[in-house]
Amino acid sequence: MSRMEKLIERFLSAPSDFTWDELRRLLRHFGYSEQTGAGSRRKFSGHGLPTIYLHEPHPSRVVKAWAMRAVRDTLRGEGLI
Repeated sequence: MSRMEKLIERFLSAPSDFTWDELRRLLRHFGYSEQTGAGSRRKFSGHGLPTIYLHEPHPSRVVKAWAMRAVRDTLRGEGLI
């Protein structure tokens, strides 16, 4: 099993300690690129993919459960996972 497959499995298991860096790596794998917004707002977009808007967590780097659900639902809706 590749590192990316392990990361996808980890993401789908909805762990409470999934980090921002892991989420960024996952989205890049699916063709998203990150653009910074005002403050800690981040926009992830890709050719032919729906835009994902998130708040970069701080000071903790752990992604909130609601954000993980939103990303998971978007990726599933596109048939990526």
